[in-house]
Amino acid sequence: MSNQPYVLAFEQLGIQDVPSVGGKNASLGEMIQNLSHLGVRVPGGFATTAQAFRDFLAHSHLTQRINQTLQALDVSDVTALSQVGKQIRQWVVEAPLQPALEQAIRTAWQQMAAASVGELSVAVRSSATAEDLPDASFAGQQETYLNVVGIDAVLLKVREVFASLYNDRAISYRVHHGFEHADVALSAGVQRMVRSDLAASGVIFTIDTESGFPDVVFITSSYGLGEMVVQGAVNPDEFYVHKPLLAANKFAVVRRSLGSKARRMVYGKNGADTHIEDIAPAERNRFSISDADVLDLARAAVTIEQHYGRPMDIEWAKDGQDGLLYIVQARPETVKARASKDMLRQYHLKQHSDVLVSGRAIGQRIGSGQVKVILHAAEMSKVQAGDVLVTDMTDPDWEPVMKRAAAIVTNRGGRTCHAAIVARELGIPAVVGCGDATEKLNNSQAVTVSCAEGDEGFVYAGLLETEVRDIHLEAMPKAPVKIMMNVGNPERAFDFASLPNDGVGLARLEFIINRMIGIHPKAVLEYPALPIELKHTVEEMCAGYADPVSFYVDRLTEGVATIAAAFWPKPVIVRLSDFKSNEYANLVGGERYEPKEENPMLGFRGAARYLAPAFQDCFALECRAMKKVREDMGLVNVELMIPFVRTVEEGKGVIDLLAQHNLKRGENGLRVIMMCEIPSNVILAEEFLKHYDGFSIGSNDLTQLTLGLDRDSGLVAAAFDERNAAVKALLSQAIQACRKAGKYVGICGQGPSDHPDLAEWLVAQGIESISLNPDTVVETWLRLAKV
Repeated sequence: MSNQPYVLAFEQLGIQDVPSVGGKNASLGEMIQNLSHLGVRVPGGFATTAQAFRDFLAHSHLTQRINQTLQALDVSDVTALSQVGKQIRQWVVEAPLQPALEQAIRTAWQQMAAASVGELSVAVRSSATAEDLPDASFAGQQETYLNVVGIDAVLLKVREVFASLYNDRAISYRVHHGFEHADVALSAGVQRMVRSDLAASGVIFTIDTESGFPDVVFITSSYGLGEMVVQGAVNPDEFYVHKPLLAANKFAVVRRSLGSKARRMVYGKNGADTHIEDIAPAERNRFSISDADVLDLARAAVTIEQHYGRPMDIEWAKDGQDGLLYIVQARPETVKARASKDMLRQYHLKQHSDVLVSGRAIGQRIGSGQVKVILHAAEMSKVQAGDVLVTDMTDPDWEPVMKRAAAIVTNRGGRTCHAAIVARELGIPAVVGCGDATEKLNNSQAVTVSCAEGDEGFVYAGLLETEVRDIHLEAMPKAPVKIMMNVGNPERAFDFASLPNDGVGLARLEFIINRMIGIHPKAVLEYPALPIELKHTVEEMCAGYADPVSFYVDRLTEGVATIAAAFWPKPVIVRLSDFKSNEYANLVGGERYEPKEENPMLGFRGAARYLAPAFQDCFALECRAMKKVREDMGLVNVELMIPFVRTVEEGKGVIDLLAQHNLKRGENGLRVIMMCEIPSNVILAEEFLKHYDGFSIGSNDLTQLTLGLDRDSGLVAAAFDERNAAVKALLSQAIQACRKAGKYVGICGQGPSDHPDLAEWLVAQGIESISLNPDTVVETWLRLAKV
């Protein structure tokens, strides 16, 4: 036996104590000692030491018995693993604590109880001595017990925590990662409970969990105790906070997503333990925390990250009694932190089929195989190598078979749930929170699981062909022009930002309206004076926001802000909406407001629509959003672009209209670019450029209007070519006009992405920037660098 202390208060601990109390408990002490004065609140408590655990095993004559049993175990045999783990855990729980340890726990408990207002309730958590080191993540492998009341219950839970070192997943993990079982000890952390059962709790990552983008804080939140989020038993609310804006004291919440939050874990009826209850629809349709809470959590997370000097994975809880936010755990993020910064691997589906189910995408990869629906943990052994594991949700007991799967699909869970964390560690795709995957997918059905298309993951019918590309970023040569990107989907922005780029040359507002809003602007403006069915649809879609108009403006703001934050401080040119009437009609309520045109491509669109009296109130919503992005949030890298301007008078009219909405060209650095996509724009370029800061050439419309063909018609598609001599003559003219006027000139049409030779020609003509589809950036960059 050792003379080292068996119990230490958190206030006595620091990160140097990892060998004694494990990463989790050492980190709590580190934060209490060093970050409390910076506003990071950590509930107090105490930890048992690794020496206490080893002496406990020796006192009960378990050390050799456990080691011999584990040495004889083949962890690939899931059945044997389950039996052996259960037997060892029983030995540990039934063994009495050595008297010195029991007395030390009683003394520490009494000190906590004396300082407590009312009856003391604690969480008893596990902290392995090799846990949460930079090269390993033991998170979630051992047990946590919440709302433990009374010293006798605490003593029992300490033994149960000790026993959880021999959970099936913990045994398997140590074997696969080369840890000797005897080298890993367990520390039990006893921490004052935060009454989040009366409020909310969740998880924070100080990077984007999917792309590894470092400049955001990703926060999840749901009602009740945090185990529901960690386990993946609920689909939580999600928030992204931009660190540079946060540091500048701007409104930094760039994106929000309302989770279903169907259930919550609360205190048990008898005042101890916990139980799960359903949440009323009205509560589910609200965000579980305020924007002020989100920003406070982000500040605490950044403070913790800066202290540790690395990305962090943090658990938090809001106390429903005192209204304060607390940090209850913090550990290093271990997946994206280890990823190579010099090589980018991209997955791309070369074909598509019917979507069977969809949910949250985890892992930015694609996997395929035969479905294996597992409804109960007892059936886990049925999963074979290469199967697609489909289940309601996973917990750490599933880990030994999860590594066999080609992909994982769950009914429940968000992007910080257990299935998501393990899938990232294993490098396999997962689609979580599908809702009905176990009902829609059938055993032995061949499927492809795609997590390479944004935030939403899809399960497709059949085995689809996939392309995998490795992009080496360490030695990109200098390009002769600025290479920008066309980015419409905010969900891919953090991912695309890792590609070499000089900003965004085209961010389409209509993509954001279609994907993130889905309602015609007139319908939100006329609410509630809508037909009853449409009124109910609008209300359902706008859940979580103050009213439909706020929903429209805020979602538009969030979409643009996400792209602008991803590429900050590089320029992001946002093209205001360019829906045709038939496209607007496809939005919810759209058929009530849109004309039926014979040729919408040449009809009510672009600048003419903005200036039309019937649409000006709709255009005002776009202006409100752009003003919010630039002024309230401080994303002044956003520049505006006006599409389809037929006449000089129209062009000037839109500039005047923007000014009426306090978006004045030149004020606060605002540049307004005009799409050059109509022959009249080139013919009268000098006049148009008097009102704008430059041209962005839209080669798609310019080609169709120059050659007099409909680019949507398959009958004449073969004649569509941006390299036609007439089109190139206009392209050259536009470039020269801008250069003569000293104005910006770029191109954002499809042509340079499809035809590298056209890109080379544009460089020779003196184009300032070329905006490409993300999948062609690297190849075009390298080709132009050679030229």
